[in-house]
Amino acid sequence: MRTQVAIIGAGPAGLMLGRLLQLAGIEAVILERKSGEYVLSRIRAGVLEQGTADLLRKVNIGARVEAEGLPHDGIEMCFDGDLQRIDFMARVGRRVTVYGQTEMTHDLMEARKASGATTIYEAADVALHDIDSDRPRVTWRKDGVTHTLECDFIAGCDGFHGVSRASVPERSLTLFDRHYPFGWLGILVDQPPVSEELIYAHHERGFALCSMRSMTRSRYYVQVAEGEKIENWSDQRFWDELRRRINPDAAERMKIGPSIEKSIAPLRSFVAEPLRFGSLFLAGDAAHIVPPTGAKGLNLAISDVVMLGDALTEFYGERSKAGLDAYSGKALLRIWKAERFSWWMTSLLHTFPETGAFGRRIQRADFDYLCGSVAAQTSLAENYTGLSLG
Repeated sequence: MRTQVAIIGAGPAGLMLGRLLQLAGIEAVILERKSGEYVLSRIRAGVLEQGTADLLRKVNIGARVEAEGLPHDGIEMCFDGDLQRIDFMARVGRRVTVYGQTEMTHDLMEARKASGATTIYEAADVALHDIDSDRPRVTWRKDGVTHTLECDFIAGCDGFHGVSRASVPERSLTLFDRHYPFGWLGILVDQPPVSEELIYAHHERGFALCSMRSMTRSRYYVQVAEGEKIENWSDQRFWDELRRRINPDAAERMKIGPSIEKSIAPLRSFVAEPLRFGSLFLAGDAAHIVPPTGAKGLNLAISDVVMLGDALTEFYGERSKAGLDAYSGKALLRIWKAERFSWWMTSLLHTFPETGAFGRRIQRADFDYLCGSVAAQTSLAENYTGLSLG
C-alpha cells in the first residue's frame, strides 16, 4: 500500500491535515490506534480562535459551527470577587467561538467519510520505519494481519503519548517541560451557563473557571492540589467550592445539578524541538502541551497543521522543499508565544503555595494593571483570539 502522506492520529489535528491535503489534491492515509467511537468519546474543551472558526468554513465544514457555535466577544476576569470584562471586539476586532472539540472532530470525520478518503481505525502496534530517509514506511496490525504503508512523508499527529515523537532518536530532540503543582477538577452539568461569557477567577482558595458547551450545558472547573482524588469530591462539595471562588453575584444566580462527567486534569507546559526529523513532522500534542488556561491547545494544533499543509502543498505543487525546511522554525515561533501566554494566564489566576503572600500581591498588581491599561487588555485580547500564522 502506498500514499503520499501518512498521518498518524485521527484527532482534530490529523483529520484537519487530511482535509487540507485532500482539498489540495494530495493523497493521505490516516492511521488511528483507537476506534472512531472512542475518539469521539473524549471530552475536550472547545474555544475556537477566530482563525480556527474561519478555517472550518474555508474547508467546507462550517455549517454546524455556524449554526451551533456560541460567538463570544469577550471574557470576564475576576480577582477576589472584583470583575473586569475584556472586550475582544473593542480591542482587536476579533472574537472566539465556543464549539466543542468533540463536535469539530465529528464534523471532520463525517467530511472525510463522505469523501471516501482512507482512515484506518483500530490500527494496533503502529511503527514508523526509515524516517531519516526519503522512503519512510509505517507498519501496523489489524485483524491479526500486519500491513505496510509506504509514503513520502509522515505527519505525527498522535498526541503526547503517541508513537511518532517516541520514534525520534532521543539525542535528536530537546524537550522543555514544566509540571504545575495542581490540576483542574472539572464537571459537566446539564444546566444553563452562569454567564454569557467565560469567567476566569482567582481566589485565595484557588482558581475557578465558568465555561459552557451550549446554552443548556455548562462546564465548570476548580483548582485542586496535585494528586487529589475524584472520590474526595462529591457534587455538593464541588458546587460549594466553586461558588466561594467566583463573584458573589454569579454565585447567587448559578444553577446547579448532578454532574454528568467529572474528571481531574493535570497541568503542564511542554515543547519538543525540532518538529522535523527526516521525513517525519510533528504537530499538535505530539509536539507541545499547554495549560488549558489560555484556550490554546486545540488552536495551536490546528495552526501547526495549517503550516504543514501549506508546506506539503508547496512541495507537491512546485517541487520546492522551502516550506518543509522552514516548518519547524516557523511553527515553533508561534508555539512559544502560545506557551508564554498560557503560562502568563496560569500564573495570574492560580494560587502557588511556594510564592506566599508576596506572590499574591504581585498577582493582584498584575490584575489591577490589566484593569487600568488598554494596552494590557489589547495584548490579552490579541493573544486569546489568536495570533497570526506569520
